[in-house]
Amino acid sequence: MSQSSGLYILLVSVHGLIRGHNLELGRDADTGGQTKYVVELASTLAKHPQVDRVDLVTRLVQDPKVSTDYAQPVEVLSDKAQIIRLACGPRRYLRKEVLWPYLDTFADELLRHIRKVGRIPNVIHTHYADAGYVGSRVAGWLGTPLVHTGHSLGRVKLQRLLEHGTKQEAIEENFHISTRIEAEEITLGGAALVIASTHQEVEEQYSIYDRYQPQRMVVIPPGVTLERFYPAPDNWPNPPIQKQLDRFLQYPHKPMITAISRPAIRKNVSRLVKAYGEDPELRKLANLVIVLGNRDDITTMESSPRQVLLEILQLIDRYDLYGHIAYPKHHTSDDVPDLYRMTAKTKGVFINPALTEPFGLTLIEATACGVPIVATSDGGPQDIIAACQNGLLVNPLNIQDIQNALRRTLTDPEQWQTWSSNGLTNVRKHFSWESHVEQYLEKVRLFPQQKVQSLLSPLGTSPGAEHPDWNIPKTNRLPTADRFLVTEIDNTLLGDREALEKLIQRIRNEGHTTGVGIATGRSLKSTLSMLEEWRFPMPDLLITSTGSEIYYGPQIVTDTSWQKHISYNWQPQAIRNAMERIPGVELQPPDAQSKFKISYFVDPSQAPSFREIVRHLRRQQLPVKGIYSHNMYLDLLPIRASKGDALRYIALKWGLPVRRFLVAGASGNDETMLTGNTLAVVVGNYSKEIQKLRGYSQIYFAQGNYAWGILEALDHYDFFGNLSPTQPEMALV
Repeated sequence: MSQSSGLYILLVSVHGLIRGHNLELGRDADTGGQTKYVVELASTLAKHPQVDRVDLVTRLVQDPKVSTDYAQPVEVLSDKAQIIRLACGPRRYLRKEVLWPYLDTFADELLRHIRKVGRIPNVIHTHYADAGYVGSRVAGWLGTPLVHTGHSLGRVKLQRLLEHGTKQEAIEENFHISTRIEAEEITLGGAALVIASTHQEVEEQYSIYDRYQPQRMVVIPPGVTLERFYPAPDNWPNPPIQKQLDRFLQYPHKPMITAISRPAIRKNVSRLVKAYGEDPELRKLANLVIVLGNRDDITTMESSPRQVLLEILQLIDRYDLYGHIAYPKHHTSDDVPDLYRMTAKTKGVFINPALTEPFGLTLIEATACGVPIVATSDGGPQDIIAACQNGLLVNPLNIQDIQNALRRTLTDPEQWQTWSSNGLTNVRKHFSWESHVEQYLEKVRLFPQQKVQSLLSPLGTSPGAEHPDWNIPKTNRLPTADRFLVTEIDNTLLGDREALEKLIQRIRNEGHTTGVGIATGRSLKSTLSMLEEWRFPMPDLLITSTGSEIYYGPQIVTDTSWQKHISYNWQPQAIRNAMERIPGVELQPPDAQSKFKISYFVDPSQAPSFREIVRHLRRQQLPVKGIYSHNMYLDLLPIRASKGDALRYIALKWGLPVRRFLVAGASGNDETMLTGNTLAVVVGNYSKEIQKLRGYSQIYFAQGNYAWGILEALDHYDFFGNLSPTQPEMALV
């Protein structure tokens, strides 16, 4: 892959079975139009001269029940595009509804991939709610614009299921719908651009979300691969799928009413079978061909597709449709365009009767093969038929409406030919992938500079509102930095303005590959306030509340994986109760407390020693880590939390050896990050409790106070110069 000035676009589509050839469309509810969409988008983007690299990132699956293709970490699509598969949760293939607990791991693995590439993507484009959750976090960490395509929406699905009588509890149990909707709200709140397939999607579906921002939404219809989808030539031989259909049909040369979809309730195929079964004229006019993915044994399928297929089989038997309907068990991706061409040659019709259809890729594929279409009036088909003028919209809940539309298409040859010709002409004009990509890149080029969403104000004002010249970088340097300067704020970084200005200037002039972080006992709000007051540029990394919280700039995104890690056996109320019995300690004000930090003032003339306090808590079977500083402050943290632990976690997560971190501190609060394999400096105005670290080979005790001491350390370690090159192995201790 080259490192030119072209765009690097990262597509994220977590679930389903994704590969660059022979897509198993319809295999299950997760392997449908979205998987086809992302592969074709990646391939077409890579052909554009303004694009340098496209990575389509999905989940790696090692499961004997699926192809080994999905266990390959890298699959090359072209010289500029590849599929990247990342481990996430169990090795086996999982449906999307049970992937939620593993998405934080996927986000971490995505960061590792970006670090390996050594280049921050220009765009992160996520597909569906699960990828939106991942992308919102990673784009926030990096300061990269987020583009999102929903494909289908949780609130819409919830409405539809409730309307059909499904109980709220059952919906939650089967689909984890509240988790999905919350992920969609988060994604909509953070996305720089939302790409919808239809205007109805924007105006009627996204509009029911709290974070609906239509000014950030654009309609760009998907494309169709015209090299694969085209009308049958005059001398076209019978395709392989013909033999499969002939097994079912008494008169196989009659016109075909064709439906191709996943076996999902939303696709509403059972109502189509009812409409056909209850209309004798339709049965005389045409055969019904329904292709619902691939299956071996219905009884081994998941409950939802099994339910759909069993209902259809029961309807076939009820209406005695044997000889009139084909429902093949297997087909390949190459059979799909052949099915459309067969439908056109028999003067048949393609139908999509879904309850709701975000777009309807099969409709434009059929159109490109010369087939008139009948489609649901809910969603994308409105735009498709408006643009192509090649068929009819129907109410998917009204059987008579479906019957009337099918009969009209099959009994009016002149109208059939008009619709077929209109479709062939207009689909090429409105629905090519090349057109999609041109519109896509035009929007991407217009992205404004991302703004930091501040936590300083409930109104969401920028941290730079009071000081407009406060330096807020566009992106985070964590993926590209080969060394990192991490410093405490109080009595270390801040305290001498002249020294601070000199340090900022040196970082700008010499630290081109250097990331900058803060590690402090302060809360996030207090930290941001101090940095803004002193006009220190927004860091790439913030370790706050004595190592119990980690955030990434410039959008200040929480590292929730760290929170989950340190929450193990954390019992804050029991700790507070135990501390009430100790004299000489007093809780600090609420703004000094956090979810994983309990802070006290200590009066050393009345309180037991620090060691005795910690022993008291341990005797209560309370695993806790105590940090004592300045002979008056006591922070109690989860046993896994500290500045040093947070620093090492970050080093592992971002793939940067801990020995390439220069850390600066001045008190016992900083001890855990100063010791070990870090390069460390203790500034001249240090607290006496840290005197014990003198003599450690990798801790430099500076003469200068505050930032003067950090400046000394830069020269002492030749930090901007000849540090040894980064090794592939990471030293963590």
